[in-house]
Order: sequence, then C-alpha cells, then structure tokens
Amino acid sequence: MGLEERVREERGRAGRRGVHRGRRVRGWRRGLLAAVIVAAVVVPLSAAARPEIPAPAPASLGRVTAATLDETYAANRANAAEASRMADAHGDRERAAADRAMADPARRFLTFDGRGSGRAAEVFGDLAHADRVAVLVPGSDTSLDTYDRFRATAVHLRDELNRQARASGDIDTGSGPRTAVVAWLGYETPGTVSTTVLTPDRAEQAAPHLREFVRQLHALTGGDTRLSLLCHSYGTVVCARAAGDPAVTDLALVGSPGTGADTAAGLHTRARVWAARGSDDWVGEVPHVEADLFGTTVGFGTDPVSPAFGAHVFAAGDGGHSDYFAPGSVSLTNLARIVLGETSEVTRA
Repeated sequence: MGLEERVREERGRAGRRGVHRGRRVRGWRRGLLAAVIVAAVVVPLSAAARPEIPAPAPASLGRVTAATLDETYAANRANAAEASRMADAHGDRERAAADRAMADPARRFLTFDGRGSGRAAEVFGDLAHADRVAVLVPGSDTSLDTYDRFRATAVHLRDELNRQARASGDIDTGSGPRTAVVAWLGYETPGTVSTTVLTPDRAEQAAPHLREFVRQLHALTGGDTRLSLLCHSYGTVVCARAAGDPAVTDLALVGSPGTGADTAAGLHTRARVWAARGSDDWVGEVPHVEADLFGTTVGFGTDPVSPAFGAHVFAAGDGGHSDYFAPGSVSLTNLARIVLGETSEVTRA
C-alpha cells in the first residue's frame, strides 16, 4: 500500500472512531435524559419521612426599617432560642443545636422560622448603611439542618468583598461602596434526589416570597442601593422567576440547570444577567431540555452559559458544583466584582 493509500485508510479509521464516540456520547445523553424523565414520573419523593419538628411561630414584627433593625435581630434570636428548646424537648438534638447557634448574640436575622425544614434570612455587614447588597439564594438540600454550609458561602463572599476593598484602599479612605450580604433561605428547597428538583414547582412557590423580600430590602436600604441576586443551582430557577423587580440590578446564575427561559431576555428583567459554570461541575452533563410529561414540566431548558441564552458569561475556573464561593477561587473573585459594580474587571469565560 502506498503512502497516499495509507493516509486515506488512517483518515477513514479516525472518522469511524469519531462517529462511534459521537454515538456513545449521544447514547449516554439519551440514557441520562431517560433516567431524568423516569425519575420525574416514577421515583418517590426523598424528603417526606422526617417527623415535623415543633417550633414557635415566627416573631410578630411590624415593617422592618433601618431604625428597627436591632429590635428585629433581637426578636429573631429570641425565637431561635425558643425553637432550640422545643426541638430539644422533642428529642431532635441536631435541630436544637442548629437553632441554638442561630440564637447567638452576634447573629443577625431579618427573618427566622424554625418550623419544618426552616426559613431564615441572615445579614452580614451593616445593612442600614449599605449601598451594595448581595442576596444569596441556595439550591437543593438546604435547610436549617444544613444551613452552616449555606452560611459559609455568605461569609466567604463578605470576606472577599472586604479583601477587594482593602486592596483598592477603599476601607482605609472610606471612599468605596459600603456592602452587606444576605443569606436568604426563604423557601423549601427540593431534595437533590427527588422528583421536585426536576420541576419548577418549588421555584414557582418560592418566587413570590423572594420578590417580596427584595422589595422590602430595597425599601429598607433606600432607593439608590445596588442589589444583586447571586443564585446557585436550583436557586437559579427561583431567581429567574423573581428577577423582574426593578430593584435588582445584577443577576448571577452559577451552576444552573437552566432557568425555564429560552434566553436572558425571556427573564423580563432590567438587571444585567451573568452566568458561570466551573469546568468540573456535573451540571454541565445534565441535558438542558424542557418537556411536558403528564401535565408536569420536567427540566429547565436552555443552558445559561450557552451563547444562545445571551448572558454575560464569566470565568469560574475548574471548580465543581459546590465550589463557586470557595475562598481564593476565580468565581468568588468575579462574583464580588459583580456585587461591587466593577463589571469591567470581571474576567470572561
């Protein structure tokens, strides 16, 4: 066989290998999609087995203002302390410990509800005087029992905001923006292994509460405050349905399975829409589809980091699904820049 014939033969083999690989990948994706659909229709819910945990009703508070913040924080700490006592009497030591930690005098909660999976909105920074506020919205498997993991993301963001301010000299001169971070656990998140995580139902229930929270926060901080929603995983589905409020200036979607909208314009928001995904995030392998099955919508459609969606895609490094707020990470650096309004400094993917 001559040289030209050997080259043609090798090209043919390479082409056949590529076809086989393509078929394997498409087959794998079809298999994953089938599993998603089966799970949505057949797999039972994972959460419902735990008995209801007793706790007092939320503290009765009037309209929260900058002048009444300290009273609000104190009332919610007292409520958390009572919730801890009730959970302990019920024999749930895990929840009792979580509630007791939230009753610490150093903690500041705008809202707290210890009933069921729990609700909370914790403040980091001087909210009354902030002109940059970031609201973090979590994804699946977040409750009062797992709250410390979510809280850590808020602490890391607050630390990064301070680090960038120190680096620019803003803290020393007092000339930079004043920032605050709010960790908003304001809805019953779905379980990661459950039917609810595959549908928008929980997001549709949560969105009115997030919209109302944003409105109250904007009124509390004043009309000139820049308010960013930083949303993770299933939380991006929630934020997509609440971002239309004009108070929201930036919307960041990280580790998103999709939003239910075909494009960023379909979110009907005036906010600048950002999106990122780490190279090791398993969400990238989830089929970005949306289908109606037996009256239930399954999946969330267009990938927010795809060109077709039209978001401002920023770099997130090589992190996994839980690494977007890891200290020192590319994604955390960029998220802080978005909150600070330093959009020209955000590194693009």
